[in-house]
Amino acid sequence: MLYQMHEFQRALLSPLTAWAQAASKSFANPASPFAYVPGATRLSAAYELLYRLGKDYEKPEFNLHQIVKDGHNIPIVEQTILEKPFCRLLRFKRFADDSEAVAQLKDEPTVLVCAPLSGHHATLLRDTVRTLLQDHKVYITDWLDARMVPLEDGAFHLDDYVAYIQDFIRHIGAKNLHVISVCQPTVPVLAAISLMASRGEDTPRTMTMMGGPIDARKSPTSVNSLATQHSFEWFENNVIYTVPPNYPGVGRKVYPGFLQHTGFVAMNPERHTAAHWDFYQSLLRGDEDDAEAHRRFYDEYNAVLDMAAEYYLETIRVVFQEFQLAEGTWVIDGEPVRPQDIKNTALFTIEGELDDISGDGQTRAAQDLCSGIPAKNKQHFTAEKCGHYGIFSGRRWRTIIYPQLRDFILTHNKAPKTAKEKVEA
Repeated sequence: MLYQMHEFQRALLSPLTAWAQAASKSFANPASPFAYVPGATRLSAAYELLYRLGKDYEKPEFNLHQIVKDGHNIPIVEQTILEKPFCRLLRFKRFADDSEAVAQLKDEPTVLVCAPLSGHHATLLRDTVRTLLQDHKVYITDWLDARMVPLEDGAFHLDDYVAYIQDFIRHIGAKNLHVISVCQPTVPVLAAISLMASRGEDTPRTMTMMGGPIDARKSPTSVNSLATQHSFEWFENNVIYTVPPNYPGVGRKVYPGFLQHTGFVAMNPERHTAAHWDFYQSLLRGDEDDAEAHRRFYDEYNAVLDMAAEYYLETIRVVFQEFQLAEGTWVIDGEPVRPQDIKNTALFTIEGELDDISGDGQTRAAQDLCSGIPAKNKQHFTAEKCGHYGIFSGRRWRTIIYPQLRDFILTHNKAPKTAKEKVEA
């Protein structure tokens, strides 16, 4: 019933938010007589705040149409390379006019960004992708909202996530690929590459793990505590609901995005309250730059998706309750997940000093698990004064973290010489 009640409330608020939006524009538009009534600016700001608090937030677009590289505008075209029931593999293809620039773009490393499937859309990594496009060919996993996937397309398990990542790696080509996983996917990505290594398949040149729960026992955060304080059955009985009839996925069991969003806000209610108050004050001052920055952030932050129930529940059990990857007990389709079998993939782990979602040491745990990787091919970095989102977005990401990631990828971009090549050299 909760999902149906949410939809009813959404439908109920829709006329109110539309009216608030229209009223805000009426009090702000110089062509409107309402813009000249006493207190018009204050009324316009109040109505826009009301509108943004009540409106429905749909999935944003990446809107990455060009970058500036070496003083030149480089057009970007978003392409769908592979499409599966629960995910699309996207590529942001760069174009250039002259042959020299084309050759340079072709020679740059290829990266696969594995976006989280934990409530937000892949567009949360827009800044990550935009920055990477300066020096790389970029692919990204674009996970679909489970409520939009018809029931006849079947279930989606954590093991399916692992299989999707393997399929994407094989399609792009592991030999010349660098995989970057941000937050939640660090666990299934490490599992995917571990299984490929155990089978003797080619594995990516590098794998970068950023702010993820590889071992959620270390420095547990409120996110980790929630999972350990409640039983698996509690999650199954209290946070799983059925998609209502007004969506393609009607009848599918999901963990609704609006519940996840409530949890996000509840972690830092004071910060969000202050942010909305600052937005209101920016509107009063006429500070459009600050107001627009607020709009961009919350257009992304408030846009959430539903997760398939089986995937969500298995993630809770495997990652946050039984710690199967860290304990060495994770088995997928009869195959044990053995990170120690990875030998030819360099490892870079990145953490934020102030990360309140993946605590200190949780991501760095991959360094010990991947014991088969030579020490010279391992690197770790903890970003000072950096929170969870700052690892992959914002000034610190662009100026401090990205240069290290770029250099790490460049260092390991060339295949090591064979014994024959060394002798001939």
